[in-house]
Amino acid sequence: MSDTPVRHQNTAAFYGQAVASFALALTAIAIGIFRLHADAWVRGFLGIAVLYLVTSAFTLAKVVRDRQEAGQIVSRVDQARLEKLLAEHDPFEKL
Repeated sequence: MSDTPVRHQNTAAFYGQAVASFALALTAIAIGIFRLHADAWVRGFLGIAVLYLVTSAFTLAKVVRDRQEAGQIVSRVDQARLEKLLAEHDPFEKL
C-alpha cells in the first residue's frame, strides 16, 4: 500500500506571470534609481543594494525549497520502513 506522492508542477501561465512580474519589478526599480536626483555614488549604492537583495531572495527561496524537499524524502523513508514492519508483522504468531 504505497502511495506515491503527486509531484506538483506549476503551469506555464503561472511561470510566465512570475517571470514577467520579476522583470517588471526589476525594470521599475532600475528606472527609479537611474532617474533619482542624487549623486552617482548614491545611485550606485542603491543599485548594488537591490542586486544584493535579489540574490539574497533567490538564495533564501532555494534554501527553503531544499529543506522542504529533504523533509519529504525523510518522510518517505520513514513511511517505507513502517510499511515494511506492518507487512512483516503477523498478529497470530506465537510469542
